[in-house]
Amino acid sequence: MSETDQELARDLGFLEAYTIGLGTMIGAGIFVLPSIAAQQAGPASMISFFAGGIVSLLAALSLSELATGMPKAGGSYYYVNRALGPFFGSIVGWGMWAGLTFASAFYMIGFGQYLLPGLGQYIGFLAGWGQLGISVAALVMAALLTAVNYYGVKETGSLQNVIVLTLVGLIVAFLALGFISGPTIGEFNPNGWPAVAATIGTVYVTFIGFEVIATSAEEIKNPSRNLPLAMIASVVTPTLMYVGVMFVSTGTLSIDALATSEVPVADVATEFMGSIGALAMIVGAVLATVSSANASILSAARVNFAMGRDRILVNWLNEVHERFRTPYRAISATGIITLVLIAIGVGIGTLAEVASFMYLVTYALVHVTVVVLRRANPDAYDPAFQIPSVLYPVVPVLGMLSCLAVLFQMTVEFAPTVVTFGPVELALPVTPTPVGAIGTILVAFGIAWYYLYARDRALSESLVGEAIAPEPTAVANGDDRYRVVVPVANPETEQDLLRMAAASAHAHEDENAEVIAVNVIEVPRQTSLSQDLEFEEERVERQQELLDSARDIAADLDIGLQTRAIAGRNAGSVILDVIEEENADHVLLGWQGTRSRREHVLGSTIDPVIGRAPCDATLVKLGSEGERGEGDIMVLAGEGPHAPIAARRAAEFVAAADDASLTLLNVQSPETDTDDEGSPTERGEAVIEELAERAGIQYMSYETEIRVAEDTEQTILDAAEEYDTICVGATRSGAISQAVFGSLPETIGEEVDKTVVMARGPEESAMSVREALLRRLEV
Repeated sequence: MSETDQELARDLGFLEAYTIGLGTMIGAGIFVLPSIAAQQAGPASMISFFAGGIVSLLAALSLSELATGMPKAGGSYYYVNRALGPFFGSIVGWGMWAGLTFASAFYMIGFGQYLLPGLGQYIGFLAGWGQLGISVAALVMAALLTAVNYYGVKETGSLQNVIVLTLVGLIVAFLALGFISGPTIGEFNPNGWPAVAATIGTVYVTFIGFEVIATSAEEIKNPSRNLPLAMIASVVTPTLMYVGVMFVSTGTLSIDALATSEVPVADVATEFMGSIGALAMIVGAVLATVSSANASILSAARVNFAMGRDRILVNWLNEVHERFRTPYRAISATGIITLVLIAIGVGIGTLAEVASFMYLVTYALVHVTVVVLRRANPDAYDPAFQIPSVLYPVVPVLGMLSCLAVLFQMTVEFAPTVVTFGPVELALPVTPTPVGAIGTILVAFGIAWYYLYARDRALSESLVGEAIAPEPTAVANGDDRYRVVVPVANPETEQDLLRMAAASAHAHEDENAEVIAVNVIEVPRQTSLSQDLEFEEERVERQQELLDSARDIAADLDIGLQTRAIAGRNAGSVILDVIEEENADHVLLGWQGTRSRREHVLGSTIDPVIGRAPCDATLVKLGSEGERGEGDIMVLAGEGPHAPIAARRAAEFVAAADDASLTLLNVQSPETDTDDEGSPTERGEAVIEELAERAGIQYMSYETEIRVAEDTEQTILDAAEEYDTICVGATRSGAISQAVFGSLPETIGEEVDKTVVMARGPEESAMSVREALLRRLEV
C-alpha cells in the first residue's frame, strides 16, 4: 500500500444517533407549537401533527437509503448535489442552512418564552419583562450556544443525551397524567380541513431532526441497521408524543386559552399536575429549546462544510480553528444570522414555517434523488439499506407529492386577490402568503448563487464520477490471518513497537500474519470528521509521515503491514473498533510508565483498550537504556491466569532476536504450611515447569531463577534491574477498577528503568446489564 486512505471513525451507536435526532425533534415544537397549532386548526391540529409525521417517515426511508449508499457529511445536500448536480445542490444547500438558522431562532424564542413568562411565575425578577425581555433572553442564549460550539466544549454531546432522556420522561409523565385526568374534546375541526392542511406546514419544523442523523451518517456504527432504525424511531416517537400532547392540551384548556398562552404545555400541566408539575415542564422546555438550537447550529456548520468541499460555497467559511479545532467561521455565521432573525423581531410562527418550507423543498428533491440513483445505478452507489421492493417506487413518489402538496398549502391562501403591476391588474384565485414569499426568495437566492458564483467553480461530477470512500479490502478481513494491531503516535517509539509486534506476527507465519499500524487524529464533537481532515493539513501530514515510516520499517522487518489513518472522537474507542473490524488476535500499545488515579489509570487511550479488547493485549514501556524487547529477557513466572501470555510474548521476542536469552523468574516465600509442599525452591521449579507447559514453550531453551524472600515485590524489582526486558502477566481479570493489569505489574512498569512488557489474554469478564444493553444498541 503506497498510500493510506483516510478513514473516519464510526463511533455513534443507535442510541447516540437516535438521541441526536430526537434532541432536535422534541424541542420547542412540543412545548411552543401547541398554542399556534390550536389557534389555526383547533383539536384537529393533532391530525396535522400526525400527517407531518407521515410525510417525515417517507422522507426518512428515502434518506436512510441515500445515507447508507453515500455516507458523507452534508446529509440531503450531499445526495442531491451528487445525483442532480450543483444547480439543485445550491438550492438545497442554501435552503438547509437557512432552514436550520430559522429553526435555531425559533427554538431560542421558545426558550425566552419559557424562561421569562414561564419561570417568572415562580421567580419574581424574571416576570414582567414582556416581548423585549423574551427577545433579549433569546439573543443571550443564542450567543452563548454559538460561543460554546465555537470553543468546542466536549461535554455537549453527553449533556444532550441526558437532556433528551429527561425530556422523554417528563413528556411521558405529562401524557400519562393528562389521559388519567379525562380530557374532553369540544368541536374537533372548527376551521375546516384546509386549515388542518395548512397547519402541517406550520408544525413541520418539529420533524427536521432526523436530517441531523443523515448529516452524521459517516460516523454511525453498522449504518445498514442503526441509521434507518434511528431515523424511523426519531420520527415515530415524537409523532406519537405530539398527537398525545395536542389531545391532552385541547381537551384540558379551551382553544382560546391555549391559543393565547406563551407557555402552553406548562399551563395545561397546571390543571392536573399542579404548580410543581408545571414548573417541571417549564424547566424541561428550557432544556429542550437549548438542546434543539445546539443541534441545529452543529448541523448547519456541517452543511456549510459539505458545500465548501464541493466549491459551491466559499471554502474560507469552513476553516478549522487552529486552537479549538472547530469550524469557527461557519458556526459564527450561523450564530450571527440567528441573532439577526431574533433581533429584527421575526414572529415565532413565521420562523417555524420558513424552516419547514425549506426542508420540504429539500425532501421533495431527496425523493427525486432516490429514483435517479436507482435508475442510474452508478457503481459507487451501493446502499446497505434499501427501500423494500414492495414499497418502491411508492415511497419516493408519494413522498415527493406529499411535500409538494404541503408546500402549495403554505404558499397560498384559498382566497381570491388582485395583484397590481402599475396600470395592469391581475386577478388571482388564491392569495400568496408571506411565508411562501420568503421561501420563494430563498430558493431564488440559491439559483442566483449558482449562476453568479458556483456555476464555474462547482465540481462537475456525474453519477458515476464520484468515488465514495472505499471499504477495507477483503484480504484485511479474512479469518485466516493472525493480526497484530499497533497504535502508533510517536516517531521515537514507532520502530521498536512495530519490531515487537512483528516478532509476535512472525511466530504465526503459518497463519499468514499481518501487522496493522493505526494512527488516530482526535476531533472535537463540534467539527465534522471530514472537515477536520480538510483543514488540519499539518496534522494529516504528520499522520501520513508516521504511517509512511511504518511501511519502511515493515519492509525492513519482512512483515506484512496494513496502515489505517483514522479521524475519530476518541482514540480508545477507535482502536477497539479497528480490533473488531480486523478480527485482530493481538493489540500492542506503548506506555510512558506513569499512572494516574483520576479519570484514567494508565491513560485515556490505554484503559478502554486494555479493559475491553477481545484479544491478547500487550502494553510496552520502552526502557531508556539497553535493548528494547531484546537482550536478556526475563519473565515473571507465576500462577496467575495471564502469566502464560507474558511467557509467550517473551518467547516471541527471543525467537525474533539474533542474540537474546530467556529467563523464567519465580519468587517464593520462605514459609511453608505443610511438609508435603516441599522446599521453596522445589515449589518454584514446579511453578515454572507448569507455566512453560501452559505457555507452550516447554521445548525451547530457557533459564530458570528462583528467589526466596519475604518481600516479594521488592525482590522482583531488584531482580528486574539485571535484565534488559521484563515480561509480566496481568494479575487480575475483569473490568477496570483500581488498576488495569494489577498493582504489581503496573508498579514494575512504573519503577523499573528497563523495557517492561505487561500482557493479558482476551478480556472475558462477564458484561454488566448496562454494558450488555449499550453493546446491543451499538450493533
